[in-house]
Amino acid sequence: MVRQIVHDPIFLQQKSLPADQSDMDTVRDLKETLAANSDRCVGMAANMIGVSKTILAAVIKGKILVMINPVIIDSSKQVYTAEEGCLSLTGTRSTERHKVITVEFLDERFKKKKMTLRDFDAQIIQHEIDHFSGKLI
Repeated sequence: MVRQIVHDPIFLQQKSLPADQSDMDTVRDLKETLAANSDRCVGMAANMIGVSKTILAAVIKGKILVMINPVIIDSSKQVYTAEEGCLSLTGTRSTERHKVITVEFLDERFKKKKMTLRDFDAQIIQHEIDHFSGKLI
């Protein structure tokens, strides 16, 4: 089901809880909501649709990738300043991002995965993972 985007900064600044297999409806809704907003959005954290769980969906290499309980386990020393927007916020803001990250996560089948991402793909994942700790750009 396509959900409304949350704009309440107090809700968005709450820390998200780990997800488990009972959260598969949220996974589905997150993917559908991201797809419905694909003309203006490349990533979405579950709190953006009103669920404080550590689930994200992102368009990586042209496909929607879901990461459940993702953790960045390594990042490059090289950082850059990016201008980012968010469907939950108005306007854009500057933020620092690592050029390369390695992230461990569970896929939609709850199988452990590890992925190294670079440049814009890494930026998307860093932005969404920031949502889990309540950090807004």
